[in-house]
Amino acid sequence: MGCRAPPPEAHLRRGLLLGVQLALTVLVTWFIFDRVGLGFGELRELDASHWRPDAVLFLASCLLLLLGYFASAALWGLVVVDLGGPPLPLLEAIGVFMVANLGRYVPGKVWQIAGLAVMARNRGIPAATATGAAVLGQGIALVAATLVALGALVGGPPEIRRWGLPGAGIVALVTAISLLPPVFRRAAALWFRLARQEPPASLGSVHALRWLALYVANWALYAFSFWVLAASFGHRGDVVPVASAFAAAYVLGYGAVFAPAGVGVREGFLVAFLTPFFGPGPSAALAVVARVWTTVVELVPAAAFWLRSLGRGRT
Repeated sequence: MGCRAPPPEAHLRRGLLLGVQLALTVLVTWFIFDRVGLGFGELRELDASHWRPDAVLFLASCLLLLLGYFASAALWGLVVVDLGGPPLPLLEAIGVFMVANLGRYVPGKVWQIAGLAVMARNRGIPAATATGAAVLGQGIALVAATLVALGALVGGPPEIRRWGLPGAGIVALVTAISLLPPVFRRAAALWFRLARQEPPASLGSVHALRWLALYVANWALYAFSFWVLAASFGHRGDVVPVASAFAAAYVLGYGAVFAPAGVGVREGFLVAFLTPFFGPGPSAALAVVARVWTTVVELVPAAAFWLRSLGRGRT
């Protein structure tokens, strides 16, 4: 029997949903840019000749970011083992994770998880364990990014800094409570329901503190790599608030579920956090550069691992 084509109403609903998402993305991004005073005048004042990066610092930022991606893959492999799965050699874990991440650039939210499940299963890891580790790691990484992002509040300008310490205290208290075994199990189960995935049977909080500490270190590396990127273009602001702005923009962009991959919203928040240090125009340019930088540094090695797997006869 052939597959029945979706009814026209389904296409209409999908089109309306995409239209609403696009409108919300544009509206929120425009609101942020308006609040920080970014307009076409500030963009026209940018001198392209000043945006030639220092080659050594730029290369260092790329290598640090790539190391962060590889560390994320290694952490996924660690969570797999902690959930009862078999260990993977480090290079294998990095290859599987990076290639599966290519699914993020295909329309639809299932491809990254589906690709990870298939590739991991081909290496002897149960699909449920592989996907469970990915979903759990994503949730803990989001908490870790939030903790790193607090530096943008604590080290920001006075109007933001006054909320930094109370905010840091609240986040630290909520994080500590979340690590308690009963709370962790409930929170993790809720996260899996939101991700529409079945939680692994061996889910527990015995390793949660170690996972969180490692993911905080991972996100600190991501944040520092962004600071080096900014420094390569001559913008050497204070390390803590500038680096943490990258994590803060990621978290806020992730929360904007209507924006695919946080596009626009993430850049808007990054501009808002960087403007007190560099001004609106340079901050906007840095936000665009950062989006291209993160994408290229992820795609190039992922494609290389994919070609390597094809060369070895693996699907």
